[in-house]
Amino acid sequence: MKHRILYSALALGSLSLALFFAFQGSAEVIAGARGPAQVGGFDRTISDSNERLINDGRQIFRFDTFGDEAFWGDTLKLHQAIAGAANGGVGTGVSPKTALAVGLKVDSDALPPAVVNGIKAGAVDLNDPKTTLALLQLNAVVGVTGHFDGTGKMTSIGIQCSLCHSTVDDSFAPGIGHRLDGWPNRDLNVGAIVALSPDLSVVNSLLGVDDKTTRTVLASWGPGKFDAELFLDGKAFQPDGRSAATLIPPAFGLAGVNLHTYTGWGSVTYWNAFVANLEMHGKGNFTDSRLNDPVQFPIAARAGFAKVRNDDDQITPKLGALHAYQLSIPAPKPPAGSFDAAAAARGDALFEGKARCSGCHTEPLYTEPGWNMHAGSEIGIDEFQAQRAPDKKYRTTPLKGLFAHSKGGFFHDGRFATLPDVVNHYDTFFKLGLTAQEKSDLVEYLKSL
Repeated sequence: MKHRILYSALALGSLSLALFFAFQGSAEVIAGARGPAQVGGFDRTISDSNERLINDGRQIFRFDTFGDEAFWGDTLKLHQAIAGAANGGVGTGVSPKTALAVGLKVDSDALPPAVVNGIKAGAVDLNDPKTTLALLQLNAVVGVTGHFDGTGKMTSIGIQCSLCHSTVDDSFAPGIGHRLDGWPNRDLNVGAIVALSPDLSVVNSLLGVDDKTTRTVLASWGPGKFDAELFLDGKAFQPDGRSAATLIPPAFGLAGVNLHTYTGWGSVTYWNAFVANLEMHGKGNFTDSRLNDPVQFPIAARAGFAKVRNDDDQITPKLGALHAYQLSIPAPKPPAGSFDAAAAARGDALFEGKARCSGCHTEPLYTEPGWNMHAGSEIGIDEFQAQRAPDKKYRTTPLKGLFAHSKGGFFHDGRFATLPDVVNHYDTFFKLGLTAQEKSDLVEYLKSL
């Protein structure tokens, strides 16, 4: 009897184990077959929300002016300078050739076949401002939106995030191609574009200078640079006479990165609100009591930038989607053949070891997780730009996709023209004792990121 009970128990146990493993196998097959779109319940809600946020954010990043045409068009009258006197504006106007020369880009995907064929055949006059107006009507100029009346006359103009933080792949022609969102437009001469305005009186008044001085400052920026702090502290030049403008930073590879800009300020979404309100001059709400400091930020304090309020808030409701889209933009991979793989592998070991780079550029973020800020004295540079920011420090820059923003140099102001210059600086400052071969290998590793 005892044996029968024992055998029955063993049989039941074996059956249970068989059923358990069979169920596990089925469950794994079922789970493996269910992709993100097939997940139900709240998981599905999250997936749907994520897809919607990114799609909405892409649209906002590329095309939303946040109502800033009231500033760029109605106040600065920039649209009149672009159109030219022959098209209802003022002056000679801005032809596509001139627009491309100051770094504006054209989205080839927005061009209808007839226009594409016309450009290829030379039938489209790229020296005529009227062609620029046609491109604006097609919404083909990256980061710029023209507003037109029923007769085709341009009545105003606005700008988007993508003006500075997108470029094109030049697949059609130099300056014309498919969009590359998040890539900094290091060809864009923001100062020259703003200086086209026939009426800079509002800027002159804000800065407390005459028109000639404002235009001199704008001319000092050059391609790929912009001075976001000028409207806060009025410091247009560094002590040595160089422009105080900084390089336009990339907006890719920011997922997991604590602070957005060279000198911190705040998170990605903080900087979006800051720029949309105070730099693009959109219509929104913004608060930062730090800007009330009349010593560090005399212009911002006087202008009331610490607390901006608009009943028609066209910025705040879009910050969530814009944030989600920016965090979804990965750093681009370096082109095949653009670095020596064997040397890069040796450089990787140096990065983690003798060169001590990973002490700050922690993989895989290549910046510190957490508070990623350092005084200029810690990295061997001056404090000028850091002192213009609330924390008076420099952010450890993420390193992925360096090839995509190498034009104009490295560090916040492009003071180091090449990666070897950067490596030499740190080798000297930290007394690393790197050999010429080690420096070369380290550069190849940086190029591979």
